[in-house]
Amino acid sequence: MTSSNAPSICFVAHSAYGALTGGRHCHIGGIQRQQAMMAKWLAKRGWRVSMITWDEGQPQSKVVDGVRVIKMCRADACVKGVRFFHPKWTSLVHALRAADADVYYQNTAEYVTGQVALWCRRHGKKFVYSVANDPDCDPRLPRMHTLRERILYRYGLRRADSVVAQTQKQQGMLREGFGLESVVLPMPCPGPADAGYAAPAPPIPPNRPRILWVGRICEQKRPDRLTELAAALPEWRFDFVGPGGGDTYSQDVCRRATGLPNVTVHGPVPRDRMPGLYQQAACLLCTSDFEGFPNTFLEAWSQGLPMVTTFDPDDLIARRELGLVAGDVPGLAAAVRRLLTSPDLYRRLSQNARQYYLENHTVEVAMPRFERLFSDVVSNSGTHVALRTRV
Repeated sequence: MTSSNAPSICFVAHSAYGALTGGRHCHIGGIQRQQAMMAKWLAKRGWRVSMITWDEGQPQSKVVDGVRVIKMCRADACVKGVRFFHPKWTSLVHALRAADADVYYQNTAEYVTGQVALWCRRHGKKFVYSVANDPDCDPRLPRMHTLRERILYRYGLRRADSVVAQTQKQQGMLREGFGLESVVLPMPCPGPADAGYAAPAPPIPPNRPRILWVGRICEQKRPDRLTELAAALPEWRFDFVGPGGGDTYSQDVCRRATGLPNVTVHGPVPRDRMPGLYQQAACLLCTSDFEGFPNTFLEAWSQGLPMVTTFDPDDLIARRELGLVAGDVPGLAAAVRRLLTSPDLYRRLSQNARQYYLENHTVEVAMPRFERLFSDVVSNSGTHVALRTRV
């Protein structure tokens, strides 16, 4: 039983209710899964944990695996324009007050970052913000399209008691662009053992001629490169996994992918089916121009799958030999051919990927670092904590 004297933390995670409860009816991305896992882990450690989410039909206050869920309004409540202030902001304030936590944690750059920071500052509470993507650290804030978003996000970023970055590149961007210090923490990612099955033996390329792509089908992730690559490599099969959008780009990519005989378009896949897709793949393909530190990388490495990628956080993949990096579609094609026709190279990269995951991103390794950060912020022992970072 959690003591009333135990430290308390509130996760402000509007879209994480489905991830916390195991639901399938809403978007559940890597960030939402991380938030749910972190909350449950801290609850097991004796923290008093709450999580603020949208109203998904749940009771006003519900406990899931030791985590008290406090609901706001529905995401589509009221009419556009008015709902920003009421009921969205007003219901957030009500939920923050109901949580009454020692420290509040929020992930991803948005106007909510400023709303939470403002409330915490007014009520003497601690606030920890976690960066999700590289553009979140760019002072131009290229992914924010309204002045309101930019003002609130900048306010929240500057008022956070601690800022968590995923990479040293993000840390440098925050220092140069905002004059802010941050701490680099490897994100936790449950592996095969956490899901209740044994880690597979490293795959042998000739027996698994399948290439896996996982993510949201949007311009940032450049899945159009996948269709070009599949057309250039008809001898290999591609699994194309992720939710599409209603925009023209997403529809065009899905249409082209569906027309290729060596591409299987899966659409969004339930969480319990993802291990099977990783296990039948030879490698994970990333075609993005920019990211943060994708959870899919960690999931693949937990299975011993190397990467073929256009994005390399902190040059980690090249430096630690966790896969092959390329700058364009011809480079990706050459990398796939090299990786999947060189058993010795493949075996080395596969072993490196699995070992890197075990050393940095298992729940048992990564979560104590976050717990220490939260504890130090609560005890006011320093705004930014110097912890061992990714090497």
